[in-house]
Parts: sequence; structure tokens; C-alpha cells
Amino acid sequence: MKHLMARYALWLIWLCGFYGCWALYVVGASLWPVVVEHWPMAASMAFGSYAAGSTPMGGGTVGFPILVLLFDMPASLGRDFSFAVQSIGMVSASIFIFCRRQLLAWAMLRGALLGSLFATPLGILFFAPLVPELWVKLVFAVIWGSFGVLHLYRLREITSHEHGGDPRCPKDFRVGLMLGAVAGFAVVSVTGVGIDMVVYAALVLLSRVDLKVAIPTSVVIMAFSSVVGVVVKTLAGDWQPGVFGNWLAAAPVVALGAPLGVFVVALVGRTPTLLVVALLCVVQFVWTCASEWQLLGVAGTVVALLSVLFCLGGFELLRSLGLRRARIRAGDTEVHGAPAYTRDQMA
Repeated sequence: MKHLMARYALWLIWLCGFYGCWALYVVGASLWPVVVEHWPMAASMAFGSYAAGSTPMGGGTVGFPILVLLFDMPASLGRDFSFAVQSIGMVSASIFIFCRRQLLAWAMLRGALLGSLFATPLGILFFAPLVPELWVKLVFAVIWGSFGVLHLYRLREITSHEHGGDPRCPKDFRVGLMLGAVAGFAVVSVTGVGIDMVVYAALVLLSRVDLKVAIPTSVVIMAFSSVVGVVVKTLAGDWQPGVFGNWLAAAPVVALGAPLGVFVVALVGRTPTLLVVALLCVVQFVWTCASEWQLLGVAGTVVALLSVLFCLGGFELLRSLGLRRARIRAGDTEVHGAPAYTRDQMA
């Protein structure tokens, strides 16, 4: 017991600090009615935070469509809420991951962190304000719809990878740097989520990394990008009205929900959760096209479907490159010995 307490001391300190500050603020400012008023978001994020810790999709992947599609809120509100809620849930899950000493794909992660650090603020300040609300919804729907379809027909292959990743691979660092910059500027700044999915896709399709490494890595990069987004939004004074109340209700849920996802999925496996979330991604794409039919029409819907196919084509290109790299790596292993983590090291 003492060993466990010592191992998770940092995470427990974080939880005590967060819940203490949250409770003092809510009680001191008499904000309990605000928390109660926004209980539906807290209830929704119970599942969203679990998915955030157990899959490569941030809590905003659930929070965004709930606010935008179910509650008919502006897409910019869904984006800002994603930043805010993930800065608690994903950070809590990341601290938990570090305390568990889970292996991460450090080469790609370091590159993605650096790329996001510089590109995400630029995207928030200069790119996101130019994107219309409808496009924000469609960008989210297309990217996550294609991601869901990918897992529906490639899930068995993705869950079979055993490669632990090379923590010193310069190619992975460069790939991470490029993806972190592009996703931070063009996706995270617009939707509040996405860099986790992009980095995860590169890890499992291009580097063919085991999910035990790829998913925790995606959690850490999304936590970092969310904190960057919160800092930029706060300094710029550019928060959408309505974010605070939803965040106040959901934050205490996600602080525990995301780490719980990290823990539970290690016991029950990732396949069932990934399958459910993949189906939800496809459903939200159909829902978005149906709810925006008057603006999209036949032509817009066709463009959205073609965009999904385009994303799937990009995923398949990554997969083909990954198969080529795997063959090369297998040859190097036969000659020089395994340069990366083994499955025993990942256990």
C-alpha cells in the first residue's frame, strides 16, 4: 500500500490540489447553482473522459458534438470547451500515465510537442477566426468520421501490433514535428481536438506501434496542446460565453474519469472501447450532415463524403509506408538485433 501511495503521490497531490481549489471557488463564489444547471454536460463527460483516457480521442471528441449537435451551441463554443475540459481531464490522465511509468513513443512525441507549441497559438490567433462555424462542424465531422471508419475495418490489424517504438528514431521525430505543426495550426485551433488522433494514426499506421504505447502518447500530446490552447485563449481574452459553466460542472468528473479510463482499459482491453467510439464517430458524421442538410444540400454532402474518402486515402498511404518500414525494420533486427522496446518491456 505504501509503495502504491508513493508511486502515485504526484497524481494524488494533483487531485487534492484541483478538488480543493474547485470546491473553495464554487463555495466561496456561490456557484453551486451554476454547477447544478450544467449537470447534463457533467453526465455526458463521464463517458467522454473515460474515452479520453482509454482511446486516442480527447474528451472534446464527446463534448464537442454534445454541445454543437445535441444542445445546438456554436461550434466555437464546442472548441473552447474542448480546450478547457481537456486541460483538466487529459492532464490528470497524463500525470497518471507518468506515475504508472507507461512507455511512450518519445521520438514522435518530442517532435509533436515542439510542433504544437509553436503552431497551435498561431492557428488560434490567425487561422481559426477565419473559419466559418459550418466549416468547423464539417472539419470535426469529416476527420472523426474517417477515423471511425478506419477502425471499423482495420481494428484487428491495429490491435495486433507489437512494436514498442524506437525512442531515438530521428524519422519519427521529424514526422512528429511536421504532424504536430500541421495538426496544431489547422485542426486543434479550429476544433479544440485532433492532434492526438493524428499522432496516434502515424504511430499505429506508419510506425506500427503497439496500442499500449500509442494511446498513452496520444493522451500526453493532447493534454499539452489543450494547456497551450487555454493559455493562448486566456491571454487573448477570447473565450466563448458559456464555456465556464459547462467547464465548472464537467471538470471534477473528467479529473477522475480520464485516469479511470487509463486504468480500466488495462484490465478489459482496448478493442471494445475503440469499437464503440469508432461507431460514435461515424454516427456524429451522419448526424452533422443531416442537421446541416439545408446549408449543405446534395453538393455539400457529396463533398463531405469525398473528404472522408480523401482522409481514408491518407490513412492508407501511411499504412503502406508503415508496412515498408516494418519490412526494413525486420531485416535490421535479423542483422543487428531488436533496436526498440520489446513486448516484455511494455508489460
